[in-house]
Parts: sequence; C-alpha cells; structure tokens
Amino acid sequence: MSKALLVNGVELQAIRNKNESRVAAIMAKVFCERAGYSPDVLDVQDIYALALNMLPPRYVQRGTIVLNEPVDDRQIEECIAKAIKVVTWRPNY
Repeated sequence: MSKALLVNGVELQAIRNKNESRVAAIMAKVFCERAGYSPDVLDVQDIYALALNMLPPRYVQRGTIVLNEPVDDRQIEECIAKAIKVVTWRPNY
C-alpha cells in the first residue's frame, strides 16, 4: 500500500495529470488499429509511461475548470506511436 502524499496535513493524491486518462483511452484505440500487435504487460506500461513523458503535464484537482486543451488527440496518438517504436526497438527487459 502506498503512503499518503501529505504536506502540512493536506492530502495531494487527488491531483492528477489530466493526460493519464486521455493517453490510456487513445492507447486502446491505437492498439486496435495495429492488426496483429499484441504487447505484453511490461510493454503496455512502458508505452504508457513514455508517451506521458513526451507530453506536457496537465495537472488538475477536483473542481478545476479546463478552459482549453493545449494537447489534442492527434498529438497524443503521435506520442503513443513514437513510444511503440521505442519499446519495440529497445524493450526494457
């Protein structure tokens, strides 16, 4: 079990990178579009982490109002495609 993230008694676990859910959803789509591509568990995790690291972080907390989205789905798809190439060429195992 992970330790709570606390600063001055304030819990910080609810602050999330908004791109996490977007990358996960688009990854599923990209994988389906690649006939015969069947990454293992570690590959999926590596692709997810690498794609997120290629994107600017978008941290939000409960009640955050998002007025615009500077990262579009096409950019996320490009980062996922790049991550797939990297992980395929140089797997982390």
